Amino acid sequence: MKELNYKSHAAPSESGSIRREILKITIPAFVELVMSTLFGMVDMIMVGQLSPAAIASVGLTNQPFMLLLAVFAAINVGTTTLVAWNIGAGNREKANDVARQTVIINIILGLIMSSIGFIFSRQIIIFMGANADTIGYGTSYFRIVAAGLVFQAVSLGVTAALRGAGETKIPMMYNVGSNLLNVFGNYVLIYGKFGFPEWGVAGAAVSTSLSRLLACFIALYIIFFSKHSRVKINIRSMLKVDTEIIRKMFSIGLPAAIEQFILQSGLMIFARTVSTIGTAGYAAHQIGLNISGLTFAPSMAFGIAATTLVGQNLGANDEEKAKQCGDIVHHISMVIACIMGLIFILFSYPMALLYTKDLEVAAMAGMVLKIMALAQPGQSTQLTLAGALRGAGDTKYPLYASFLGIWVFRVGIAYILVNVLHFGLIGAWVALTLDQYTRSAIIYLRYRSGKWKYIKLRSQEEKETLKIS
Repeated sequence: MKELNYKSHAAPSESGSIRREILKITIPAFVELVMSTLFGMVDMIMVGQLSPAAIASVGLTNQPFMLLLAVFAAINVGTTTLVAWNIGAGNREKANDVARQTVIINIILGLIMSSIGFIFSRQIIIFMGANADTIGYGTSYFRIVAAGLVFQAVSLGVTAALRGAGETKIPMMYNVGSNLLNVFGNYVLIYGKFGFPEWGVAGAAVSTSLSRLLACFIALYIIFFSKHSRVKINIRSMLKVDTEIIRKMFSIGLPAAIEQFILQSGLMIFARTVSTIGTAGYAAHQIGLNISGLTFAPSMAFGIAATTLVGQNLGANDEEKAKQCGDIVHHISMVIACIMGLIFILFSYPMALLYTKDLEVAAMAGMVLKIMALAQPGQSTQLTLAGALRGAGDTKYPLYASFLGIWVFRVGIAYILVNVLHFGLIGAWVALTLDQYTRSAIIYLRYRSGKWKYIKLRSQEEKETLKIS
């Protein structure tokens, strides 16, 4: 296969056009992710006013819940890539067919995953290493949130289709709206305001599930009835199954699903390792993770832009512009990452004090945030360029990177640093930082090789060969 010769830099006018295109997609996704993170922080702050045990119990549910959601990565990554390819090729009807299959599959799998989480909630919380003071809180929270997982699954599928079409404003609006409802619901149901019962941790879970139900209904309305979306599903053809699209969706997305299982199961073991340092240490760990979510938002937003623009340009058979988009997205994201790192270094302790009145917990949380500041360039590189690879359908290398980074460092090295060398919370977060740089190195080298540009072409050649045979 003939290698294209790329110019080292895009022409100034073309670079400006690409930057505008990037920002048009990135800004709404960034606002959505930042607002979701901030609302999640407010959620944890409200729970934190109850007790450190309440923070720890909610934190114990995060990784098991993300593991249940990992099964949807195959569908959603495949959806975004296929929609982007078809939109880039000018085939909107095919993009609509992809969105329809996504909704069907996510409803079915969502019901299955909700049932599993609801039935085995107590066993999961015990497995996560819950102490006697956190088992009850954690079980009730996980059971209620798991019951609403199907709603989140459907809205995630619709969001994946819209992002593939470059439409990030619509998901921003319904996700920010549902999170606003969640914050209000937390205030009412955690503390028993306006005549509602005071449910504490369980109230936070009920509010979360209701907000996800709202997002699900709005997402379905948009994709079925709205005139403002480039991706639409005809309700009369809703039950029409296309096995060819499903096969292609899983062929692209399956490595991403395996990556998510490896990632989330490794993070679950990592959380279990950290839980051995005690309730106060684990509460500080959860505060650190919650605040560090602010750094994931810009990198993930740029990753979404990279997936969309690389996918659409490869769909239009413009490999050079796809490469230029990936490069510019990465450069911008690195600048933002360095700024976020500086903010964490300067303001980590005051931010931690928003969550807890316990000065020891706040001091530990401030310390781990300073460590997290050092991880920013690696984290930004791996999230942004992994998005570019996914837009090309090259989902295997993010899988390899996650396997090595998570299971060697966040599982193996973290266990040694915490339980053998007794470095405690510092050891866990040093392992986290090493994981980020390991993954970023693997993904950066793959991106730099340029081989990802030909994944779509090989896929088309294989399809033609099958037709001939």
